[in-house]
Amino acid sequence: MAEYQIPEQFYFRLHHVRPRFKGDIENVLIYVAEEITRVGEKPADEFAACVNAALFRYPGNTHRELKTINNWRTEISALFGFIEHTEETDKPGRRAVELAENQDLVECFKVFLYNFQYPGAHIKPKGVLEQIEKGVHFKPAQYILKLLRYANRDGGNAVGITKSEVCHCIFNDLRVTRDQEGVEKTWGRITDNRRQRMTYDETGDVVRYAGDIVDYMEIANLLKTYDNRTYYLNTLEENSIVKFCESGEWFNQYDTMIRDRKGNLQDVKDCVSGWFSYVNRRLEDTDFSTDILAYIAADTDELALLKENAENVETAGITDLVQRDNAIEKRIATYYDAFTAKDIGDIGESLVHGHECMRIKLGGREDLIHLIKRIPTQFAVGYDISSVELDERKRYIEVKTTISSKPLHFNRIHLTKNVWNTASSTHDRYYVYRLLLSKTERKLFLLQDPVGLYKSDQIEMVPSDGADITFDPKKVGEFEELLTWKN
Repeated sequence: MAEYQIPEQFYFRLHHVRPRFKGDIENVLIYVAEEITRVGEKPADEFAACVNAALFRYPGNTHRELKTINNWRTEISALFGFIEHTEETDKPGRRAVELAENQDLVECFKVFLYNFQYPGAHIKPKGVLEQIEKGVHFKPAQYILKLLRYANRDGGNAVGITKSEVCHCIFNDLRVTRDQEGVEKTWGRITDNRRQRMTYDETGDVVRYAGDIVDYMEIANLLKTYDNRTYYLNTLEENSIVKFCESGEWFNQYDTMIRDRKGNLQDVKDCVSGWFSYVNRRLEDTDFSTDILAYIAADTDELALLKENAENVETAGITDLVQRDNAIEKRIATYYDAFTAKDIGDIGESLVHGHECMRIKLGGREDLIHLIKRIPTQFAVGYDISSVELDERKRYIEVKTTISSKPLHFNRIHLTKNVWNTASSTHDRYYVYRLLLSKTERKLFLLQDPVGLYKSDQIEMVPSDGADITFDPKKVGEFEELLTWKN
């Protein structure tokens, strides 16, 4: 079998920043987003020092060299736009703040890919200039999705693509990246190669950049794979895929240079601040927040059950609250709107509410279920759910929910001042429920009396506009199966 070669006149290898922590990228990004957001806007040197201190605290980094930590910070900033620069200060980028607040890594990667293009200021100016001089004008995620939609034009997602095909037939071919060759021609080339049983150079060094984008598209739930070789459209994400394919958004400050196929390093450097403003712009008309119930459901039957569960417990809770106090009806309506908008925190609380109802039912105290209530955030009572024990004692629950492609580390939680104070006054009646939702599992971890655990030196706590608590799940807390409410 012959090895496929791109004609020499069309060969140009694209590249971008490759994080040294790619194997742990979801854990690192959510940690860094939270830390950068807490640092806030500061003079550039002070900001870098604060972020570096946080990176040293990341598990495994304590003894790393400063040079490595600096590389982590600059790679995160360059590739994901988590830091915005002004003339005198650095500050958290909108993308970092969104991830810290929403805890939605799937959404984070969708937005990243939606903005990502070549050329872009995610590499050094010299590399950007090389792409400009070649006339590169390319949005990789958009093109891959368009290609796969064309390949599956009869519907469904039966036809996939490999990383080596993406590398050699898309990324490194100027007919695609410069000339915007139609997807039908590119797909024809790929299928011809398949018929002729062409092979590709699959060396890690060769396919790594195209492979990164494919991996990020899988984390974003746009693609799925069954064998880690062939990648298919995830048809459950059709709305997001259409947004990608129909988007005309583009960072255009390089366009004159691209058209003329020339520029200089200063011109390229002058575009850097514009690039980071672009990737951190407000995406008012583009909502990529994750439909969590669809994301975690194993099949359509389970999805229907989860939605029924969520709707039932929400409706019950809202009805009860309105009956008790008609004055809060408007605030309840706003709260319910947030739930229907697929907010991760709200749906996580809804799943835990269902879990608590089922726990009490299985314990033989169905008569107590009406006492289990979700508390709207606006009431600021320091917990999300008021629940009950089988012996009718109160249980106060703070829910912390995160969604990711792969299971995350979960032994670090931030509690606000209000939550910490409430936990301090309610002692062993207070629980933190850590709910981690991923493609492969739903993990629920219970931590009882966090303030008491801290006072007895069983967990660590660092004051940080509230409290950052760190714990060893082998020593404190316990796992529980996440129960699904059934009438």
